[in-house]
Amino acid sequence: MSDHIYKLMELTGSSSTSMQDAIENAISRAAKTVRDMRWFEVVETRGHIEQGAIKHWQVTIKVGFTLNE
Repeated sequence: MSDHIYKLMELTGSSSTSMQDAIENAISRAAKTVRDMRWFEVVETRGHIEQGAIKHWQVTIKVGFTLNE
């Protein structure tokens, strides 16, 4: 069994729908150029409020991906 070595990057996704969508938007966009993503960790969540209602979500995540040999 080989050791697992990961590189971390930080992304912030946004959505007017939900935190889940904000995370998925960040990961799907990164997947266009980053290979071998393995896990993510939510490090910050914030939102924009208008007239007493949530109008926009922003979620910052750390994403771990494996390094190529």
